[in-house]
Amino acid sequence: MTHTPHSPAPPGHAAPAPPAAPPRHRPAPTAASTPGAPPPPAVRRTAFAEGVDRLRRAATTEPGRLRVIGAVLAALVLAFGAVTAWQMTDRAAAADDVLTGSQPLTSDAADIYRSLADANTAASSGFLAGGQETAASRDRYEKDIRTAAGKLVNAAANSEPGSSSAETIAELNRLLPEYKGLVERARTYNRQGYPVGGAYLRYANEKMQKEMLPAAEELYTTESRRLRSDYADATPYPWAAIALGVLALAALGWAQRRTYLHTHRVFNHGLVAATVTAAVVLLWLTAGHTLARSGLHDSYDHGVRSLDVLHDARIASLKARGNENLTLVARGAETTKVGEETFDAYDHDFGRDMDTLAKGLARAERLADDDRGTKPVSSAVSDMTEWKKRHAAAREQDENGNYQQALDMVIGAEGATGECFDSVDRNLAAALAHEETEFRQAAGDGRDALTGLPLGAAACAVLGAAGAVLGIGRRLSEYR
Repeated sequence: MTHTPHSPAPPGHAAPAPPAAPPRHRPAPTAASTPGAPPPPAVRRTAFAEGVDRLRRAATTEPGRLRVIGAVLAALVLAFGAVTAWQMTDRAAAADDVLTGSQPLTSDAADIYRSLADANTAASSGFLAGGQETAASRDRYEKDIRTAAGKLVNAAANSEPGSSSAETIAELNRLLPEYKGLVERARTYNRQGYPVGGAYLRYANEKMQKEMLPAAEELYTTESRRLRSDYADATPYPWAAIALGVLALAALGWAQRRTYLHTHRVFNHGLVAATVTAAVVLLWLTAGHTLARSGLHDSYDHGVRSLDVLHDARIASLKARGNENLTLVARGAETTKVGEETFDAYDHDFGRDMDTLAKGLARAERLADDDRGTKPVSSAVSDMTEWKKRHAAAREQDENGNYQQALDMVIGAEGATGECFDSVDRNLAAALAHEETEFRQAAGDGRDALTGLPLGAAACAVLGAAGAVLGIGRRLSEYR
């Protein structure tokens, strides 16, 4: 059965209700939809973000890409020059410190030690002579004291204020007058025949051996450490500058190849000039520093090492001579025990000092690289051997009760151990003078190899950057 749309529903069946319309969501009125309301404020962007966008948009065009390439090339060349100038300035300053600063101060410190030890030796020799002290012995003592005082003044002027070296120098300046006063008292009582003079001399020697010489050795060690630090600052390769130079050359080569591929022109004068300038700086950098490094290493291997060994050997000979004299001054008053045996303290120290001298001379012979360096060391070895023989004979006389004979064999005019000591000292001084000359020549060559490099690298970098900019500018002019 069909029903018309408007006919009533059949009995027993309710007509379905039409679905309710979903509620419509009305957005809240905004300032833009409200009539008469002001527009919303625009979001501000940073200058950096806008610059990045401009750069990105510019990079999509050939002129923009060329500008970026020119800026990068100029920055690389300038960075290469700046880092080269910076690193080479530091290395040149360290090389100059090696030649004119730390090494001379190290030698001065060694001379202070030598002068003090020699003054102590001269004082004991003069004491042994008693009232017959020679003018030469007295003059030697006074000369050593003046040398030590002068070297201390020079070291104080060149040391850093507040440093450990400055404190050590101040301590030595305080102890030196005290030591000299003790020696003068010992001389005065000795000339008057009072035995207390020997006690004053032993006290002066104790002050020298336990306070002054250790302080001088500390000064020498500190300056030697400073010298090694200067070498360490002057010799490392400037890897940062070399890496930037290689990078700048690679970038310039890429830019020229790109220009060739776009224009089929083999050369761009500006880029070629920048490449040549960067290559010159890189070659100058590597060659100059290699020569400087070689010269500095040579000055260390054939100069500083030999000087250190010779200084130690000379100091050992001075100590040995001083202990030899004090053996006769003390006359057995000072003893030392080694194991179950008892020895004269000063004679025992003499033996140790002579062993140190022998080892030092052997090392100096191995390090000497020419006849002028080997000859004085070989002569010192012969003198040391003779010294040992004469000392043994003098000790035999002293132990047998022949004190005056032993004394003549130590400080006498002829055939005494003093002749051997003086000959050893002269030969070591000659060897030191030769090694000093070799050091100055090699270190000077190393320092001179860096002359003009920092300033030249900076100037070439500016020219290279200008060439890169002009070369890219020539390409840009084709788009105008």
